[in-house]
Amino acid sequence: MFAKDNEGENVLRVMGIDPGLAIVGFGFVDQIGSKLQPVQYGCITTDKDTDTAVRLQQVYESAAKLMETYKPDAVAIEKLYFNKNVTTAITVGQARGVLMLAAVQRGIAIAEYTPLQVKQAVVGYGKAEKRQVQEMVRMFLHLTEVPKPDDVADALAIAVCHAHASTLMNRLKSNRQGNGVHWQ
Repeated sequence: MFAKDNEGENVLRVMGIDPGLAIVGFGFVDQIGSKLQPVQYGCITTDKDTDTAVRLQQVYESAAKLMETYKPDAVAIEKLYFNKNVTTAITVGQARGVLMLAAVQRGIAIAEYTPLQVKQAVVGYGKAEKRQVQEMVRMFLHLTEVPKPDDVADALAIAVCHAHASTLMNRLKSNRQGNGVHWQ
């Protein structure tokens, strides 16, 4: 699951995705040992005046190209939570579907996180405000400023969340194996 860098450190490349139809935030983060390093981040945008099916194709093709270029070990994507705007929830769900399809077709593991889980992992408090999450992402990744638009910062937060979760799961697995208990 982990590649090795030149010094023999484990490297995990995570692609964080904040799904949407108009804007898809993405961020690639390398976890090298216990350090996090940004690789690339930005957003995929589609024109609101374009047919939805074509926009979904654009999201899929752009995400697939990014995955082929940066070769993540895992894709971490925000779980959909139902909000008041049903139409928005449906289109975000459709975008999530094509994004997940792009990952699955390339054999990339997918992890899903709720906004609460991301806030908990990044800030340590599940009800943290968006600006607190963004500032912690900036600090974790040693960025000079918070990435814009917000969707990009959110995608990086999702990637950081997965990196932290992977570290925890590997430690738990290692501890259990060391104690003669084996998990699958």
